[in-house]
Amino acid sequence: MFVWYRTSALTMVYLSDVPPSSKPGALSGSAWNTRGWTVPEFLAPKVIRFYQSDWTPYLDDHSPNHKESVAIMQELEDATGIDAQTLVAFRPGMINAREKLQWASTRVTTVEEDIAYSLFGIFGVQLPVMYGEKKQSALGRLLQEVVAQSGDISALDWVGQSSEFNSCLPADITSYETPSYALPSISEDDMQRSVSSLQNAVVVELALKLYSSLDHLSAPRFAHRRLHLPCIAFPVTQIRRRSTEHKETYFFTYEVKADGLHDLKITTEDRLPQFSPGRPIRRSFLLVRPWDRRLFELPDYADDTESVVYSDDEADDNDEELCSEESPVDSELSKCAAMRLIVRLGQPFSAFLLAQQRGGEYKRIASDHDIITQVKDVKSVHGMMDVRTLEIL
Repeated sequence: MFVWYRTSALTMVYLSDVPPSSKPGALSGSAWNTRGWTVPEFLAPKVIRFYQSDWTPYLDDHSPNHKESVAIMQELEDATGIDAQTLVAFRPGMINAREKLQWASTRVTTVEEDIAYSLFGIFGVQLPVMYGEKKQSALGRLLQEVVAQSGDISALDWVGQSSEFNSCLPADITSYETPSYALPSISEDDMQRSVSSLQNAVVVELALKLYSSLDHLSAPRFAHRRLHLPCIAFPVTQIRRRSTEHKETYFFTYEVKADGLHDLKITTEDRLPQFSPGRPIRRSFLLVRPWDRRLFELPDYADDTESVVYSDDEADDNDEELCSEESPVDSELSKCAAMRLIVRLGQPFSAFLLAQQRGGEYKRIASDHDIITQVKDVKSVHGMMDVRTLEIL
């Protein structure tokens, strides 16, 4: 459908519930703007015109292309959350996968699988349409392809219920309605102060090893519906259920402790076993930080073209300058890059709680909110050295 709209000379949108001479805002309130297939209908065409119930142009705009109407595109931007520039000149692809999923998160389709099928063209994927497979399978196939082709793990960032397709994927597109957790920004001055505070031989050596381990991780991939997820793992040492005031709730709140991380609370529909160091269980639980290679792509160096080389005697005196905004970075084992990475890894992050299964694989425990945690001490780099690729069902 996306290609069909894309190659059309003109796409005409008939708004049956928008009466003649409607005021601005009627388009936003139209039932047309709630449907799943609406997304490719307004993104794919290069030329589009909106018509009211009597087939007169919306807002009496007789221009040949309503994508050139500032008023109509602004109204559509306000209604969809998609910026006007993207509405006018959308290009399909994997970039900003999580944002694209959010666009469709509040929309409905008559056939449940269509909520996934309507996004195939948005992501530029070629997948078979198999009506009758149910929405979890359709959405799972789409998300599997997005992660496999792009390596973008933002599609794994959701809250709600896990899919039967894979526990790291959501059961429903509505799980993307909540905006994704944004990593805290670090000013260059704060980065420099943090890097300077970490300057000791042990931390630097461990940072270089961690950098190398992460650099050698493969991209996330799916095989037979199993997700192979590169991550930094933190073993859970205690899970204790908290009593809740609302006994009728189907959710349970747990206090969770993990090696190297601040304590946190997790709310889930799953009933978890309670354990502690004094009362261990066989089953293993992990809090993991999915590895995101974008932490290597420091925008400060995007335009650098020159290299600076210091002598051995000068190196120690220029640690802070080396890691400044204008300095070059060795993409492999640069001390500067490794130390900046450690600072970033010390910031709060969105974690997954994983429960080990009988075969050694893991399943994700879904939560009703983002699981945000942080390492206790960024100088304790050894606590972040458990780098693995886990198989998740």
